[in-house]
Amino acid sequence: MNSYTKPYIPYGGYYSTPFARWQGSMQYDNAVSLGATTARRWFLEKKKLDPVIIDYLYFGATVAQNHWFCAHNWAGAMLTDDKKFLPGLFVNQACATSTTVINLLAKDIELGAYELGYGLMADRCSNGPHTTWADPLGPGGQPDREDWNMDNFGGTPRHRAAMVETAENVAKEIGITKEECDQVVLRRFNQFMEGRANDRAFQRRYMFAPEVTVSKKKTRFVEEDEGWTPTTAEGLAKLKPVRPGGCLSFGAQTFPGDGNCGIIVTTRDKARELSIDPKIEVRIVSYGFARVKPMFMPAAPIPAAEMALANAGLKITDIKAVKTHNPFAVNDIAFARKTGYDLMKMNNNGSSLIYGHPQGPTAGRAVMEMTEELVLLGGGYGLFTGCAAGDAAAALILKIG
Repeated sequence: MNSYTKPYIPYGGYYSTPFARWQGSMQYDNAVSLGATTARRWFLEKKKLDPVIIDYLYFGATVAQNHWFCAHNWAGAMLTDDKKFLPGLFVNQACATSTTVINLLAKDIELGAYELGYGLMADRCSNGPHTTWADPLGPGGQPDREDWNMDNFGGTPRHRAAMVETAENVAKEIGITKEECDQVVLRRFNQFMEGRANDRAFQRRYMFAPEVTVSKKKTRFVEEDEGWTPTTAEGLAKLKPVRPGGCLSFGAQTFPGDGNCGIIVTTRDKARELSIDPKIEVRIVSYGFARVKPMFMPAAPIPAAEMALANAGLKITDIKAVKTHNPFAVNDIAFARKTGYDLMKMNNNGSSLIYGHPQGPTAGRAVMEMTEELVLLGGGYGLFTGCAAGDAAAALILKIG
């Protein structure tokens, strides 16, 4: 068994912004500065804390922004307003970035490296960079060109399979139908709507509005998710598969988005001090990772989850709540078939399949939703698992109680 005993998350020691579909309300702001300024506002306004309490920062992002080279140090300077020269590290593990950042923080606390660490994850898929790369051996020295988002959505340089193709590969291998996918999408949409019920009572437990640019002279606050699509069984049935003979329509896959989130990881005593309810403890238990055969990305969360469970000495039947990063309905179906977990009880109150996918902060928001779900259920173990580009995945187990 390879589990943690020392790292805790203060209950309420985290936030996520709403997510906005790319080219929406968050498209005008550099993700690094928007993430850092939002996190600073959250500390000062919501938590009534000075961010100088942070000993170390992990900054997670996946889509390059202006001044990306020094993004982690820049974010730290904005967080503390230069009152503390906050050290940090830049982390990019595609869609597993948040999961990995939380694990790195947990590992540091377990080793006693410092008392309080902070993970800030921010991405903007909108207006992704179009890069030119020097190629002195090209005809006339003509440079190579790369569209940061669209080219990489099409696969890795070694395996040029679009993300949706990797999902279709998994579906074909285990026999998933379009009807099954549509059923899952409808369930995930209804779960998302439950999370928005009663004036978004559940989402308000962790959500914090960013102040975004409207024009050179005007800003506004984004209070709720933008860009999600109302879903019905009839509407899903009418949509054709994206790939001939496939099972996934555009309704059964997520969309790129913009957003950010932040999370405190610290010792048990410090977590109690910073918690909004000291009786509620949130312990980071274990982490798992995996990589599967090429072009089968949606299968990777399964062995990652199995590793996290084994490290914790747990079985899937010990888990009270499961959250996934599910860019395709196939992800959840494959996971449920392999583990036996109830497909329709996963991802209560929302998931990235419905509210979008800013990449870096996606898993972080899901972990926060899982935490709040477990609190409402009276405690227990929660498992998050999700895939990442390159046929990889990462998983995390928390215990609330």
